[in-house]
Amino acid sequence: MTNEFWNRAQENVKAAELLFEAALYKASANRSYYAAYHAAAAVIEAKGFEYNSDHKKVQAVFNGEVLRRSKNLSGELRSYLSTLHDVRAIADYTKKEVSQKMAKEQVRKAKYFLSCIEKCIEKEFIP
Repeated sequence: MTNEFWNRAQENVKAAELLFEAALYKASANRSYYAAYHAAAAVIEAKGFEYNSDHKKVQAVFNGEVLRRSKNLSGELRSYLSTLHDVRAIADYTKKEVSQKMAKEQVRKAKYFLSCIEKCIEKEFIP
């Protein structure tokens, strides 16, 4: 798949990993969320749904349209964007710390989310 959102998703997941390795856990949590957000935007666009940059709308379209209509994406992904977003909000807008464990889970979820989106796109759009 080649679209700008997918390129951003891949760049952000790499950044999340690098930031995690540098023990920059808040920044890693932020980039993990944006990796998943841009992957969701990529599949929304690939499936022909209207993309809107509002984060709640991206979650709504992904959960309500993409997951419901896709035979190749698991319903388990339904909570991923919101949980990744919640930790990003802690990292970006509070004085609370993001622990190594939390950041590691963010990176894991982002990588899994991207791998699921990539497999879906390959199965549904590549002959």
